[in-house]
Amino acid sequence: MIIFLRFKYFKSIVILNNTFFWYNVYTKNNKGVNMTWEEFLNKESKLEYFKNLMTFINNEYSYKTIYPARNLIFDALNKTPLNKVKVVIIGQDPYHSPGYANGLAFSVCDNVEIPKSLVNIFKEINMELGINIPDTGNLQKWAENGVLLLNRILTVEKGKPLSHKGMGWEIFTNNVLKLLNEQNQKIVFLLFGKSAEELKIYLNNPNHLVLITSHPSPLGAYKGFIGSGVFKKTVEYLDESIDFWRVKWEKN
Repeated sequence: MIIFLRFKYFKSIVILNNTFFWYNVYTKNNKGVNMTWEEFLNKESKLEYFKNLMTFINNEYSYKTIYPARNLIFDALNKTPLNKVKVVIIGQDPYHSPGYANGLAFSVCDNVEIPKSLVNIFKEINMELGINIPDTGNLQKWAENGVLLLNRILTVEKGKPLSHKGMGWEIFTNNVLKLLNEQNQKIVFLLFGKSAEELKIYLNNPNHLVLITSHPSPLGAYKGFIGSGVFKKTVEYLDESIDFWRVKWEKN
């Protein structure tokens, strides 16, 4: 397990298996404060990479089966306003099986089997906080409460995981993280697995907490995720009750 620690004078350090990694000293930048996701998207839409990305995406949707539904591509941003973000969880790309992807990382539509990674997340929350494991994997209400469930790649072709890798989404989500790093409110970043861990270079705001551990997949969960305590640490840092997770993880 890796824990992000904060010290005076804006110095930051990460501990991973007794190895120390120093971050750059944080330089405050107010350019992104008070910005909305709509304003951010408007700014990105003028950039060449984003224009090329949208051309590619529009073409893909025109003759292939792409997930999630087109109107849900930016649902992570739609469900969690920038100034309301409390927690950020980074996923890889949408589920590529029919009926699963709903625009939120790790989340699935109602009435489908809960993926094993999400089952392990639920089990860890249960172990850390005693919250019952829910019977749905739809995390929409959780997102609306301030948990930004962001995939690095926001679209995928049916049956072809990572099929939209390298098309521009990574630039977009990197810019999302840079903007989040400029926000003043307390934010906890939960980075699961090596792909998400790569993004720590964008996160050095002393108002934020970054927790990094292995991926909750069956192959990665026992390499640090299980017993990591990241969900308990999150509510302690945000000064939230455990109901912060209960509301989001349990079906009403």
